[in-house]
Amino acid sequence: MSFKQKIYNHCTHLVNENINSLQNNLNDLMEGAKSDSKSSAGDKHETSISMMQLEQEKVRKQLNEALEQKAELDKININVNNNRIAKGSLVKANNMFLFISIALGKITIDNKQIIILSSQSPLGIKLMGKQKNDSVEINGIKYLIETIE
Repeated sequence: MSFKQKIYNHCTHLVNENINSLQNNLNDLMEGAKSDSKSSAGDKHETSISMMQLEQEKVRKQLNEALEQKAELDKININVNNNRIAKGSLVKANNMFLFISIALGKITIDNKQIIILSSQSPLGIKLMGKQKNDSVEINGIKYLIETIE
């Protein structure tokens, strides 16, 4: 399995774990709301239900964002090798690895740190379409593109 495939698989695993966790959290909140609705009435009870509904909405929003990330990741074909940086590209710049996909931050695979960044991030936007030996600058840091997979 290629290094790029390992990175992609790890990203997919992280997103799926997040989705499962959020779904479990939402199910727990819904169960809590059901059991709480069977308890005593009153202002305290109404406040408790409102708080649970707010929490459910927050978790639903996070779940929708995670599902969007999964859909975005599923669209990426990592087997395409471009000479230009595109979604799914593994870029080596300044002796560091950047995987252009979705915003997940830093991960470590095979003792190497990889920054998983969105093509819509400030650095991602500047990198898109660039080629080997091109450079981009952001926040005073110049990134020289060494390789593109």
